Amino acid sequence: MKKILIVEDDISIGEVERDYLEISGFDVTVVNDGLIGYQEALKTDYDLIILDVMLPNMDGFNISRELRKQKDMPIIMVTARGEEIDKVRGLGLGIDDYITKPFSPNELVARVKAHLARYELLKGTSMSTLQEIIEVRNIVINTEMRQVFVNDHEIDLTAKEYDLLVLLISTPNKVFTKDEIFEKVWGFNSERDIPTITVHIRKLREKIEFDPSNPEYIQTVWGVGYKFKK
Repeated sequence: MKKILIVEDDISIGEVERDYLEISGFDVTVVNDGLIGYQEALKTDYDLIILDVMLPNMDGFNISRELRKQKDMPIIMVTARGEEIDKVRGLGLGIDDYITKPFSPNELVARVKAHLARYELLKGTSMSTLQEIIEVRNIVINTEMRQVFVNDHEIDLTAKEYDLLVLLISTPNKVFTKDEIFEKVWGFNSERDIPTITVHIRKLREKIEFDPSNPEYIQTVWGVGYKFKK
C-alpha cells in the first residue's frame, strides 16, 4: 500500500483529499502545519507528498526545497487560483506537478496515480500501475476510471469519443486508417459508416483541442486516416 502525506492547513480540504485517496487504496496521513509536515516527511518514507503553498510555520516552497536535499519522491503542489503558477514551476524546487483549487478529488487521485506510475517506471519496479494512466503532453487519461483531463480540467466524453481517443493516444504518431478505427472502436459487426468517424473526430477535437480548426493533437493524414501527434 502506497503511503501518501498531505500537508494542508484547511482541515476540510485535507479530509476530502484523504477520503478519496483512501478509497483508491492509499495509506494517507494528513498534517495541518508546515513545519510538522516537513518533520513527518523526513522521519517516514512516503511514496508521494501533496503540499499546499500557504502553510503555518513553513510554506510549501521551503518544504519542497529542503525535502529535495534529502528525499526523492513525487511532490504535487496545491495552489489557490490566482497564485503564480510559473513561480511554482520555475523556482527549481523539485516540484513535479501542481493542481489548482478548486479541483475535483478524482483529478487529484488521477494525478497521484500518474506520478507514482512514472516514478516506479523510472525505478524499474512496476509496469502494471502505468497501464492505468496514459499521459501525452497536456492530456492525462485514467483508464481504470475512464476519466480524461486536458490542461488539468476533466472533460466529458461519450463512450465512443473516449474509445477513439484511447485508441489514437495509446500509440502516438501511428497512422490509423479509417477502416482500422472503425473495426477497433465500433467493431466488426457494426454497420460500416465511415463518415461516422469523421463526425466523432470533429467532436473530439472540439473537446480536447485549443483550436479545433488547427489541431495539435489529432491530425488528419489525408487519404489515409488519423494519428495522435506526440
